[in-house]
Amino acid sequence: MVKRVVYAFFCLLLFLDVRGQDAREQRKFDYFFYEGLNLKNAGKYDAAFDVFTHCLLIDSTSAPLLYELSTFYIQLDRPDKAVEMLKRAVKNSSGNFTYKIALATISQNQGMYGEAAEVYEELVANYPEKLELYYYLAEALTQEGETGKAIDTLDTLESIIGMNEGISMQKYRLYNLLEEGGKAFKEVEKLAGKFPMEARYPIIIGDLYLEQGEREKAYESYQKAYAIDPSNPYYIVAMANYYEATNDKAAAETQIRNALVNNKLDIETKVGILSRYIIRLQQSQKGTENVSYLFETLIEQHPEETELRLMYGQLLAAEGKSDEAKFQFQLVAEMEPANAGAWQQLLDIALKTQNSQEIIQLCTKCIELFPGAPEYYFYLGIGYYQEENYGKALEVYREGIRVVPPENKDLQSTFYGQIGDICHQAGQKEEAYEAYEKALELNEKNILVLNNYAYFLSLDEKDLKKAERMSAQCIKSEPDNATYLDTYAWIFFKQGNYTLAKFYIENALKKDESKSAELLDHYGDILYMSGNKEEAVAQWKQAKERGKKSETLDRKITEGMYIEDENAK
Repeated sequence: MVKRVVYAFFCLLLFLDVRGQDAREQRKFDYFFYEGLNLKNAGKYDAAFDVFTHCLLIDSTSAPLLYELSTFYIQLDRPDKAVEMLKRAVKNSSGNFTYKIALATISQNQGMYGEAAEVYEELVANYPEKLELYYYLAEALTQEGETGKAIDTLDTLESIIGMNEGISMQKYRLYNLLEEGGKAFKEVEKLAGKFPMEARYPIIIGDLYLEQGEREKAYESYQKAYAIDPSNPYYIVAMANYYEATNDKAAAETQIRNALVNNKLDIETKVGILSRYIIRLQQSQKGTENVSYLFETLIEQHPEETELRLMYGQLLAAEGKSDEAKFQFQLVAEMEPANAGAWQQLLDIALKTQNSQEIIQLCTKCIELFPGAPEYYFYLGIGYYQEENYGKALEVYREGIRVVPPENKDLQSTFYGQIGDICHQAGQKEEAYEAYEKALELNEKNILVLNNYAYFLSLDEKDLKKAERMSAQCIKSEPDNATYLDTYAWIFFKQGNYTLAKFYIENALKKDESKSAELLDHYGDILYMSGNKEEAVAQWKQAKERGKKSETLDRKITEGMYIEDENAK
């Protein structure tokens, strides 16, 4: 009897000790978890992640912790880990709405549509009052290919909230996916019947008829809309489209013009009408040449509307009327100096025409107006580079790097790549290679840097194996890029591997759409060293005919032999 009492007492002590240990572990977990939350709220994300990861060692079943970690893995672009954490959170806290909706969302974003649909179905069953869940479920089912089930879901939603345009048009789209045109059309007809005083619905029906080539029925539907609301802007555009379809361009333009001079319509509506009309013309691949006078009509009425002038300038630019487009953008920039869109359009024109002086003037002004925008430093550097003012270009890029946000490593890499190119051009080779190394440290997949770095190493006959590795990365990334193939060929040439050099340079010439004289010059060099001297001279002559000017090239043609270009080093 005494032994039993002692044993029972021992068990009680052991039980109390275990409970005490569990309590201590829980206090420890709580301390670190709330510390992690405080660090996160203070913006110290790296430290918070470390603390949360430590918490996982204490308690791997805590749903709040697993959810917090999932948000970090999303930011770290580790969606697989985020899904894993959320699945565990849902398993350990199956009734939590937040965890489930997060799991469904990220699953859907990752293309796991079936799994997302399963979670949404559970949520709809548990939270039928949350109407947005029906939309999410229908979308996931559609993406999974379960179109019929998606329609059933929308039918359920419609039975709850009644008929509305969003649901009906979504069902219309889904029925068309199933190639059930009759059912699709009935959805819109039901909508028009439900709301007989809404002009939009007969217009939609008319548009659908017009798409199917049933012009008479389209016209009848448009007239129904006109009877309901003759000033409806959608009706005006619809009739313009109708006249376009019947090849009555004059009537189409008259319809739009009447809308633009209609005093009952505000400027926003008029701009909307004109933009929709232009989009429709572009989609039907019909010319927009005759739209200019419509813009001019509207600008006469509203000369201070900068958005209108921007639209007009963009249309003119698309038609190749650069000077006229430039005039509109300059007016906007003068009226609204802080309108970044106008300045960007002006800069685009200057870049296309390679007007270095204008690029420099525009970017200098933009840096004054938008000092935190690194893109203007980038283009300003290009302007100075085109002027062969390498010192100033380097100064600009080094200033620009300080403006680039620290987290934007790709853009920083691009700036360092530009510095490398300019340094090499200026004969500062060691500085160039240092800049390239820094660029690749920031973005190891910067293809432009990899190619230029490799090419310049080959010209300098320096570290050719490294150059070959970098060039190979470029070919793997863009196997049809003639410039990258040329670099690869030239590296093999410098290594004395003329067979591979010839293979890749011939590939480069097949892919070259720019008719590069440089490629032909390289081809001649490779052919000569391969023993085909006559064909080499023929390629050198073609390179000269295409515009390459070089004393070395002239000597190769005259002397009929390969001569290394010392100026290229």
